Amino acid sequence: MELKVATQSHAGQAVMAIVGEIDLYTAPRLQAEFTRLLETGPERVVIDMSGVEFCDSTGMNVLLSALKRLRERGGILEVASPRPAVRKILQVTGLDSVFIVHETVPAEVAEFL
Repeated sequence: MELKVATQSHAGQAVMAIVGEIDLYTAPRLQAEFTRLLETGPERVVIDMSGVEFCDSTGMNVLLSALKRLRERGGILEVASPRPAVRKILQVTGLDSVFIVHETVPAEVAEFL
């Protein structure tokens, strides 16, 4: 399955909407998108995962890598709208306590989507 990534940025904040499956084959594309986004210097990145049907450990590692890079610069990465399968992976791995997880995209960043 193809991975689609769309990013909107405004005033130091960015929302990255991901659609598809994040796995061994699609993770490099997601990593490249994060690299490109982080070069623009956002302080806050919200990942809209409402369109993600599956995410394996490779995908979680991409998210963790982005989180680490943002934290090194004093920024934050948040996960929004994970589907039940993705939420379960976050819970089983304990990553739901590492990431800030929202039920929906926060209103203050959703307005510029």
